[in-house]
Amino acid sequence: MFPGGRKRARESDKDCLRREIKEELPEIKLGRLKLWKEVKTRNRASGRKMSDSIFIAEKTTGSLAIGDKHEIDRAIWRKPRGIRLTPTSRYIRDRLFPKSN
Repeated sequence: MFPGGRKRARESDKDCLRREIKEELPEIKLGRLKLWKEVKTRNRASGRKMSDSIFIAEKTTGSLAIGDKHEIDRAIWRKPRGIRLTPTSRYIRDRLFPKSN
């Protein structure tokens, strides 16, 4: 599943992403961030409003050492196909890495 989190008061989307990555994967250093897509919808099951900001990070470096073992049990680099994903993560994967015909 892609990392996620909630913004704090007066925190920008980019600041939130950098903070969440630092908390969960402290050895990852994000390069320049570019907003790729904003997704606003409702959860079909609960009816809850959902809002996601999806960023592309350029020149990201570092290792996948876990910072918060209560939030993440493992972190590995994987190819985008062949893994179980949430609906939001599947949407992101399919837009970034469309199936080749």
